[in-house]
Amino acid sequence: MLKPLRTAADKRLKNEIRILLLEDRATDAELVRHSLKQSGLSFCWKHVDNKSAFTHELERFAPDLVLSDFSLPSFDGYSALAIAQEKCPDTPFIFVTGTLGEEVAIETLKKGATDYVLKHRLVRLVPSVQRALREARERVERKRAQEQLRRSHEQLRALSMHLQDVREQERIRIAREVHDELGQALTGLKLQLTWLAKRLPRNPRLLHEKTRMMAERIDRTIQAVRRIATELRPPLLDSAGLPAALEWQAQEFEKQTGIRCTVKSSLGDTVWNQDLNTTFFRIFQETLTNIIRHSNATRVAVRLYEATSHLVLEVHDNGRGISKEEIQNTKSIGLLGMRERASLLSGEIHFHGEEGEGTTVRVLIPRPAKTAARQKDNSYENSTHRRPRSGAARFETHSC
Repeated sequence: MLKPLRTAADKRLKNEIRILLLEDRATDAELVRHSLKQSGLSFCWKHVDNKSAFTHELERFAPDLVLSDFSLPSFDGYSALAIAQEKCPDTPFIFVTGTLGEEVAIETLKKGATDYVLKHRLVRLVPSVQRALREARERVERKRAQEQLRRSHEQLRALSMHLQDVREQERIRIAREVHDELGQALTGLKLQLTWLAKRLPRNPRLLHEKTRMMAERIDRTIQAVRRIATELRPPLLDSAGLPAALEWQAQEFEKQTGIRCTVKSSLGDTVWNQDLNTTFFRIFQETLTNIIRHSNATRVAVRLYEATSHLVLEVHDNGRGISKEEIQNTKSIGLLGMRERASLLSGEIHFHGEEGEGTTVRVLIPRPAKTAARQKDNSYENSTHRRPRSGAARFETHSC
């Protein structure tokens, strides 16, 4: 039986409102307490009449509500309000005073007071207190919801970063397997077919023709394997760096579309970290995809350079120009993906278009520390530099 009684008492105490009153007159303090009690409000109470006691109780008592006279012998209401805002900024603060001019009343609200009640109109006190507490609860709930939203956003961003990394690692793994296993197997098969063709009788033309056709088909398959492996993860991105990879992608884009694409870089031969290289390169690929689909452009100009503390990639085309509605379209997965990629490295991306003047995509990412060469433990291993297995002929992809 003791446990339920204690639980009920704890619940009652938890629901009590902690009120701190700053008032130098005991009779006025009693009037305020009586007005609150008459309303049936459940509260516990602390009454102080000087600055030091007020400051002490703000820290020790941790009130849910502060009531304060405006005119005090030792210090004024503005000072009391400032101390309360410093010690407990989220706690409602109501002035309960004898007289308060209109200008002073407005000034108190501007400085952050929740409300003011005149002592000769204490009938307003309880409604004012209830409203202040309700608004305080709403603020707390709103802040809690915002904090939960912020945490959820951070978790989603971390998940997005993880998924991007997993996808990139998977690309690397597949490219490596395609290169090392399938490519070398095809090359070995081609050598064996060549050996067999040299040992066939000279007279049966049909057999020789068949082996020649098989050799040509193997050659085309090897070329397809090279293309697939390179598209999954261009070796240049890891071996030669970002500028070379952008130049290669621009050349491939020009071959496929006939759209003139030039790349200018002032970064020299500096090799940056792999996350940054990958982010810039994938955003560039997505930009070129959008140009093919939507721009009707005939020329594309690309610039890669350093600006103060950022690395900047600018891609400008001479197409129709992206509209503001398209930029703000939340259903545009391509643009959303580009923004997310940039934000994962604390970067940003801007889209600007003018009708008939083309579109400019500008990517800015904070500059990382420079490295003269790749680290030995580079996780993005260049598959073209791996040893061939089981003595099979090496399958080169440098021509890509």
